Amino acid sequence: IGDVPVLRVTRRGPEAVHFVPAALEPGAEVLLSLDWERRFDHMQQHSGQHLISAIAEQMFGFKTTSWELGRQRSVVELDTPLVAAEQVEALEKSVNEKIRDRVPVTVRELAADDPEIETVRSRGLPDDHVGPVRVVDIKGIDSNLCCGTHVSNLSDLQVIKLLGVEKGKKNKTNLVFLVGNRVLKSIEQSHSTEKALTSLLKNGPGEHVEAVKKLQSSVKLLQKNNLNLLRDIAVLIARDFKSKPAPKQLFVLHRKEGDSEFMNIIANEIGTEETLLFLTVGDEKEAGLFLLAGPVEAVENLGPRVAELLGGKGAGKRGRFQGKAAKMSRRGEVQALLQEFVSNQNPGA
Repeated sequence: IGDVPVLRVTRRGPEAVHFVPAALEPGAEVLLSLDWERRFDHMQQHSGQHLISAIAEQMFGFKTTSWELGRQRSVVELDTPLVAAEQVEALEKSVNEKIRDRVPVTVRELAADDPEIETVRSRGLPDDHVGPVRVVDIKGIDSNLCCGTHVSNLSDLQVIKLLGVEKGKKNKTNLVFLVGNRVLKSIEQSHSTEKALTSLLKNGPGEHVEAVKKLQSSVKLLQKNNLNLLRDIAVLIARDFKSKPAPKQLFVLHRKEGDSEFMNIIANEIGTEETLLFLTVGDEKEAGLFLLAGPVEAVENLGPRVAELLGGKGAGKRGRFQGKAAKMSRRGEVQALLQEFVSNQNPGA
């Protein structure tokens, strides 16, 4: 409205109430403008929904109970527990035939008490409705009560693509669809993705799925081998520590590639009755995991303080306290805290 953006519009009885971020002068003459690309997109999706709903009911008796205009895709809720793939295919074929037939779409108004309203497809009028009733006609196909904006001819829809069905609310099915320019944008996006995959996988589009399956299998095998190696490394680290003539009472270790199991294996191998262990895995300067293990009383006392220093959260029992750390760069502060604790417990150490 002028230079002031409209944030939202809602209806109160016969009036359209516009919500704006700044006051407008009463009685002032203003220029109204709209985002035509967005408006035309809504017109295509809405008129497409009318056509899909009408043909779905004519062909299969599936009544529309609601619909949703999404930002990227839209959904028609059909009052049926099941829509077969063959029915979706037949419905898509039929609605696109109507588009090619260039069927006119017109809007007319009826008086609220006009008996013709009873013959028009509708989910009912709002309780606060006043004034004439607006009817959208798709010639020879559908008449529907509607207050929305629509195209003037089905040819303006260009094409409808039914993407398939999803399970809806109890005994209902959601039919997902795209209309017009959204179909073109979807094809463009899919083609860009296809080109990128062709470059990454070094094969043609028809071989993408098989190539990804092979990659997934390779990754799983590598992850399994990596886990086995980490377990072996954890055991060797623990044995090396225990083999020393006089093991220290504080053991600190960080490994970027480790995980919770890696840390617990080390703790199990070393034993925590006499040694206090502070183990961390993950990026040295970002987020990761930590484990504090040792004498029960010491861990209960120090665990929450360690978690706080690391900017994380944790929990523990029976001499182990572990969790996530957001500030791994503060490991040095934790080590200083633990070293001070050990020194106080053993002044001669």
